[in-house]
Formats: sequence, structure tokens, C-alpha cells
Amino acid sequence: MANPTLQNDSPVLRGTIKRHYSFEPYCSDTCTAPVTRVTPDDGFYVFTYFDVCPFSPSQRLLATTRLPYQDRMPVLGDIADVCVIDLEEETIETVYTTQCWGFQTGALLNWGSTDRHLYTNDVVDGEAVCVRIDLESGQTTTYSGPMYTIAPDESCVVGFPLELMDITQLGYGAPSKNPDQPQKLPPGASKNEGIWRTDLKTNQRSLIVSLADLASRLPDPAPREDGTFYFWHSKFNQQGTRIMQVLRCVFPDGWGKRNPSTFTFNPDGSDIQYLPFTSPWGAKGGHSNWHPDGEHLIRIVLDENKDGRYCQIRSNGTERKILGESLIGGGHASIDPTGRYIFTDEKIDKGHTIVLRLADLVEQKHMNIAILPTIEKKPEKDPFLRLDGHPVWSRDYRKVCFQAAFEGARQLFIADLSDYVGQPNG
Repeated sequence: MANPTLQNDSPVLRGTIKRHYSFEPYCSDTCTAPVTRVTPDDGFYVFTYFDVCPFSPSQRLLATTRLPYQDRMPVLGDIADVCVIDLEEETIETVYTTQCWGFQTGALLNWGSTDRHLYTNDVVDGEAVCVRIDLESGQTTTYSGPMYTIAPDESCVVGFPLELMDITQLGYGAPSKNPDQPQKLPPGASKNEGIWRTDLKTNQRSLIVSLADLASRLPDPAPREDGTFYFWHSKFNQQGTRIMQVLRCVFPDGWGKRNPSTFTFNPDGSDIQYLPFTSPWGAKGGHSNWHPDGEHLIRIVLDENKDGRYCQIRSNGTERKILGESLIGGGHASIDPTGRYIFTDEKIDKGHTIVLRLADLVEQKHMNIAILPTIEKKPEKDPFLRLDGHPVWSRDYRKVCFQAAFEGARQLFIADLSDYVGQPNG
């Protein structure tokens, strides 16, 4: 795709509607910390993912996607709402509508460096590309490339084409025209497709890392020649100095399922490093995430007993170690800046209930913070209708926002952890 002039699509926010409602305390004897439901009961709400903070830089606003339904596979052309919740005024405003959304990552909402700009994607001329929403002026700006992650200084966005996400797992990118036949690449590792960087000032789009670049750096070559490589999650660290990238390889008969592996590299695509969490072929575990220090990452790995463990590694692939030797870990785990606390989720009751858990790595114990109902639906092809907790720390690491079901609908909740973290003995 060429690098066109920035498109200022609208002088006013499309579909803007702002209304007041009341947050509701979630009162249950299964909650050991104050929990508040912060979305209204007029729809189905999700945020982006467990490693993308929905709180604005000031922490006053919360970004969320309101889905049009929650019982069937999205099809290209279906519209979701981009909404902003004011946590002080208890209001919600629809600031944009988009064709680019999924059940697991919503509309891929990312905040800029201030509360002024909120970023999403939309389908323009048949391609999913980044859109900036200016919450002060009401202007929207369309860019030439896709966004999966944004640089903390708001200089650029990077991402793999969102149309190619469904082929390895449904619910994370742009809906397909035909969900039964999503777009795919030919077998092998493409030299011409990969992670695209879009400069937010010049709108120049460039390929910084190809699929072949990372596949060639795997410690062991693919055991078969009929596999196809795809990229998955991309994530800047908080310092903007490195990008984490997950690589997958899928085979026609489903061997090894997705065969994930994790890499890091510089924002320009240089200094590619493979992270040996586990073997890339048939590896189990997952959900790689940056440590707030920007130097380390954590991930769930399976030990010899197939128990999940919290694993930490330096971004250059060295210093691999298990965190909390006596703790069985799992879910979508994020660690706080002190390195003492991990927050994660776990499904129980055959997937119909979600437990939000705080792990204390010093005391070597888990604490259940909240237990709520969730949604577990498993279509034959892919359980894309499920609702995971995807807990995300607030920017001051005193609260956690998470997803659960309320009366059967997808809703957002905030748990106040002030009595647990940041205490004199913490």
C-alpha cells in the first residue's frame, strides 16, 4: 500500500452520544476487595487485552468497545462502538464506530501519550488501518498502516495485517468477509509480509520485520515443510525501547496447534532476539507480557508435571527463571513494577466461572480477589465466544480492570487493591 496523505475524515466525532449512569458495586461474599461494575447494562462491553491498559494516561477515562452482539461470529461490515467512560462523572460516550473488532481484543483500543488521543482501527478501502480519534477537537485521522501496538511517545504504530489474524485464531483482528475462509498466506515464511511501522507524523509505512526474519532465527528449523508462519501479538515495552513479538506456525493437519515462540527487537526492527521460554515446536503455555521495567518479560510455561509456572526472562533471551517456585501459575498474568505481585485469571466450573487472583511472590501464595460468572461457549472450530478475565493493572498499580459476565452480558469491572498492594509490609 502506498503512503497517502493523512486523511482527516470528520470534523466531528461520528455517532457521539454521551449519557450519565451509575456505577454499581458488585456485592458478593466471593469478593475480598471492593469491586465495581463500571459499564451500563445497555450492551456487551470488552477492552483490548490483558497487556493493553484501558485507563487513560490521567486514569480518569476508560476505553471500551461495545459489541453489537455476543452470540455469533463477526462478519466484515458489522459495526461496533468505540466508547469512553469518565470514571469521575460516571458517563459514557460513543466516540467512533468501526468495522474492525473481535470478541477477544475488541476494537484494539490504545491510548496515546495523553488523554486527548485514542487510537483504534477501521476497515478503509477493504484494508484494516489505524484511526486516531481526537477527543478534544472531534477530528478523526486515518493512517496507511495497521495498529496492534502504539509507541508510548505516540510517534508510531506497528502491527501485522489484521486481516491475517483469523487464520490462526478467531476474535483478535478484523472480521473476515467469509469467516469460514479467512485470508491466509502461502506455506513458508514470507519475506514481504510482517510487521509494518506507520509514522504518525508523516504517515510513512514501512516493513520493519518480515516473517522470514524471525523464522530464520528459530533455534530449530520447522520439522516439516508444509507449515505457514504468521505473526501474533505485538507489544511495545513501557519505555518504547523494545517490541515483543509472538511468531506462530500452523500446519494443514493442526500438528502442534500454533507452535508459538517469542522474540524482541528494536523499534526499527534491528537486534532481533529469540526468547527460549520453551521449545518453539509444540510448546505449551503462553501469554507473554512485558515486565514494567522494560528489560524483562514474563510468560506461563509448563513444567515436567504439566503444571503452569510463572517464568521471567531478560529481553535478550538470558536469565530465564521461575517466579514463585511453590506457585502453580496460569491465565493472563501481569506483574507489578516491584516484581512482588502478579495478577491473573483462572476459569473454574467448566469455564463458567472466573477467579481473579493476586499472587504474592514474597509470601509465595495466591489470594482470590473476586469470583464472578463468565461466558464459556465453544463452537467446534474455535472458542471465540468465550469471555476471559484479561485483568489489566491501572497505571498506578493500585487497581485492576477485568472482564466478566453480569446477568449473561459482557461487562467491565474494577477491583480496588489498595488493601493488598503498596502497604508498608508490601
